[in-house]
Amino acid sequence: MKRILKEAIGLFEADTNDRKVRDAVEGLIEEVRAGGDVAVRSISERFDKWSPKSFKLSKEEIEEIVSSVNPQTIEDIKFAQTQIRNFATHQKNALKDIEVETLPGVILGHKNIPVNSVGCYIPGGRYPMVASAHMSVLTAKVAGVKKVLALTPPIQGKIPAETVTAMHLAGADEIYLLGGVPAIAAMALGTESIEKVDMVVGPGNAYVAEAKRQLFGKIGIDLLAGPTETLVIADESSDAEICATDLLGQAEHGPGSPAILLTNSEKLGRETIAEVERQLKTLPTADVASISWRDYGQVIVVDTLEEMVEEADRIASEHVQVMTENPRYFLENMTNYGALFLGKYTNVAYGDKVIGTNHTLPTKHGAKYTGGLWVGKFMKTCTYQEVRTPEASAMIGEYCSRLCEIENFAGHKEQADIRVRRLGDW
Repeated sequence: MKRILKEAIGLFEADTNDRKVRDAVEGLIEEVRAGGDVAVRSISERFDKWSPKSFKLSKEEIEEIVSSVNPQTIEDIKFAQTQIRNFATHQKNALKDIEVETLPGVILGHKNIPVNSVGCYIPGGRYPMVASAHMSVLTAKVAGVKKVLALTPPIQGKIPAETVTAMHLAGADEIYLLGGVPAIAAMALGTESIEKVDMVVGPGNAYVAEAKRQLFGKIGIDLLAGPTETLVIADESSDAEICATDLLGQAEHGPGSPAILLTNSEKLGRETIAEVERQLKTLPTADVASISWRDYGQVIVVDTLEEMVEEADRIASEHVQVMTENPRYFLENMTNYGALFLGKYTNVAYGDKVIGTNHTLPTKHGAKYTGGLWVGKFMKTCTYQEVRTPEASAMIGEYCSRLCEIENFAGHKEQADIRVRRLGDW
């Protein structure tokens, strides 16, 4: 039986907020569509107070920015990128081209072909999201994408040097200091100075996610990644301090970030609520995390492991951290999650920053139908077919002709019939 020890009050405002976001984004996209570079600059000035001579960084500017970054930071970025490149390479190697003879003389196959051009959005906002550069730019390059644009906003009017460095080290072909809806719209529609790409990827706030949603079709997207979410699954073998730490570690992303504890121990649930309040008194990012916890924090108690799996699959969280006696039970039984973090030695921050899996993951129940960004998202699995013998063509043609007749497709039928007539007596 499910009991709620702490309810998320902000969830009831979601529909109204979504409508406001949708309308605002639609207007901004139309501005960019109609005005190109002039509109992009105008929107950037309004929202970011940012209007440089050129949004695109020159090679010399990039070199100067990279040289300003602490050498230890550069080494740390390189370490993280090595892990991400390694795992992405293994994933790519798991994607196999196939070719099979399904009938005598009938060859079917598929090839995995990289997308030609990709725009990678690396969010800024409150914090420089350095790791998002690895996750998108580097993964696209491992996939074999020929041209990768990387865009990130200034942070309070300043260049995010570490983010630019990560973009450069990850292999971005062009880097732009531009954020939000105009960045997404410019990549999707193209402007006088920003080339239209085939696909746009990367996380962001609700406005960025909505821009991707509205522009999907003109370009491909990875997924709709909105404000971050975390679900901590814990039993009596865990403790309140670490549960609270891991909840707040994600709640600090933004004031709309759901952070949920799911447990079969009411004692742990109540202790975690108290521990969250204690930690908020000293957490440097409490101004954000406290709002997120107040409005979107939940503590749910159920009785059994089966109920925990059922509830976790219903929530379908972006991040699911499991701290139970047998965490792999959830790996074996859960079906809806962006990424799993198994055991007390693992945490979401490792996945966010350095461990090697991708941190661009589905939110708002998207885990019910898609996984996160990975090398395969940058690949098109395209089929081909070849009929090598006249006998095979005549045989397939007879079946095809009758099936086309059922559907009243005369032109389709004739495609088959002409080959049967010419090849049937071969």
